[in-house]
Formats: sequence, C-alpha cells, structure tokens
Amino acid sequence: MATVKVALVHDWLITWRGGEKVLDAMVEMFPHADLFTLFHQKGAMSPRIEGRPITTAFLGKVGALRNRHRFLLPLFPAAIRSLDLSGYELVVSSSHCVAKGVRVPPGAKHLSYVHAPMRYMWDRFDDYFGPGRASLAVRLAATLARPLLQKWDIASSSSVNRFVANSAYVAEQIRRLYGRPASVVHPPVELERFLQAPLPAKPGEYFLCLGALAPYKRVDWAIEAARVLKTPLWVGGDGPELARLKAQAPSNVSFIGAPTDAELPSLYAGAKALLFPGIEDFGLTPIEAQACGAPVIAFGQGGALETVTPNTGLFFHQPSSDGLVAAMRAFEGWRAGFSPEKARANALRFSREAFIKGLQAEVRLLG
Repeated sequence: MATVKVALVHDWLITWRGGEKVLDAMVEMFPHADLFTLFHQKGAMSPRIEGRPITTAFLGKVGALRNRHRFLLPLFPAAIRSLDLSGYELVVSSSHCVAKGVRVPPGAKHLSYVHAPMRYMWDRFDDYFGPGRASLAVRLAATLARPLLQKWDIASSSSVNRFVANSAYVAEQIRRLYGRPASVVHPPVELERFLQAPLPAKPGEYFLCLGALAPYKRVDWAIEAARVLKTPLWVGGDGPELARLKAQAPSNVSFIGAPTDAELPSLYAGAKALLFPGIEDFGLTPIEAQACGAPVIAFGQGGALETVTPNTGLFFHQPSSDGLVAAMRAFEGWRAGFSPEKARANALRFSREAFIKGLQAEVRLLG
C-alpha cells in the first residue's frame, strides 16, 4: 500500500484511550497517511500520531469548544462530512461516533473499523441522557436529535465498503443496525510493560475498578458491592461520574485518580481481582489485568466474553450490584484454582502484532 494515498479518520483526538491506541497502530501501518478528525488537542496523542499532518473540521477551529464537544453532537454529522478527502485512494475510519460517515472521494475504498455504533444514540442513550445523567434541557435536546442522528447513522453506513468490528459483540450490532456483515479484529493491547512485571506470588489486598468514569461503566455497582461486603476497593480513573461516585462511596473505597502507564502494572498485580461490571464493546483493562497475572470479575455480556475465559475470570449475570456481590462472595472459592500464568497466556492473544496482521488482511480484501 506504499503507493496508495491514505486518509485516516478518527472521531476526535482529545484524550489518550483505547480508540486512540488503535489509531496509533493504524498510523504505524500507514506511516505516510494524513489524519482527519473533528477536534484535536495538540500534545494529547502519541508522538507517532502528533507527527502526522492532522486536519480538523470546522468545529475544531474554535479551541474553546474542545472541552464541551459532546454538547455539539447534533452538529457532528455535518462537521465530519465537511472534511475534504479529495485525492485519497484509501480511507480508513476509526469510529465510535461519526467518523464512518466521512465523505469518501469517488473511486476510493473505505474500510471502517468500528469500536461501537454511535453509542450515545443507540443502546446507551439512557446511560448518557437519562434522568440524573444530564440536565432537563440537555435530555430534551438529545431526545429531539436522536431520531435524526439514528437515521443519519444508518444512511452513512452505505459509504463503507468493508466493516471491521473490534469484537463479535460490535459485529452483531453492525449487522442489527446497518444490515451489514463485519469481520472481527480485536484491538491491540500494549502488553510489553505488563509482561515485564513479575507475576504475583500471592493474592492481592484490594479489588480494583479502573477506567473512564462514565455511566455505562457501572462503577456505582462496584462501590455498592464494596459497601455491602466491607472490602477495600480502589477506583482509578477520571470522568463525568467522579463527583457523584465520590459522594456515594463509603470509607473503604479509595479514589486514586488516573494512574500513569508506569503505575498500572503494580496496580493490577496488587489487586485481588479487577472488577469489570459494565457492558463494554471490547474493554482493554481485563486484558491488561490478565497480562499482570490478576483475575477478573466481569458482567457476562459484551466484549468481556471474548477476552476473559472461565480459567481467568468469574462472570456474573444479574445486572445489578447484587449480582456483583454474589460473584465477589463466590470469588474466594473460585480463586483457589486460578493460575496467573494462564491469565498471562490468555492476554497474549491481543498483541499489537496480531492487530496489525489482522487489519492488513482486511485491507487486502478490499481489492
């Protein structure tokens, strides 16, 4: 693909999370590609991403809007369509919102790697805009915009030549919403720094819940379970739910902020188990925890079913804090048969090399 002019399109480049790590691997695949996005916070991405030409849509020209970008959601379709990709022969979109709806030049091929369909407007609408999650004015505006955004989301799928999903769970959503098949290529996980850490010689002393503090993560279930069981819980991360979660937390729950990359291996290795109570499209933290030899207690839906095995974690199926409490009570008996070595071996399936190899195969299938 060295002679093909490639455009990479990502929703926004503001925070360094799982989707941006996928984009970083895409830039490694296409080192001469140009990047297009709605918003870009300079310096927030990896040097590999920051080193490429980055074009933002008209909304991104107003720096003050970056920190309030989600309030502009109804404008995103027009903004992503305003990006000029003339002259590009291959478009690869990395999409969890509107990136897949970019305007593709005539004759160009479009491969869309989907982290999730527009989650705010489909299955997780109430998580973001339900009572107690947003102001009345925001809820009303989102409710009015929802049918139009859903219609646009479906219609814009026709510009995609080939869909690739980050999990079988998301592939099924693509089939259900867009009526299109999707291959599955699991996202890359930066395993190296976790594999260098020694495996834990004994069970940890605290449960760990880690990630962006957003409604669908169900960190509130973990906090309530820790209250009932009176067990130590460490909550790492930042996000819109932080103040609410702190207000409801008992004294045995500690908020440790967003850990650095250097802090993560010891955090995982020192945990009794990672709690993963939300329904994730994929989810990186269970793989990182397993790479460090830590078990996982996860809700039995979504991407966790593809990344955690019965040997490396325990699932609960009742969607409530009560379900998590029951799993945490059963954990002590289950833990006796757990092998940190098997957990680490399972994590190795999700390497950066495996992702790049899988996505390269999908690009070749475009013809």
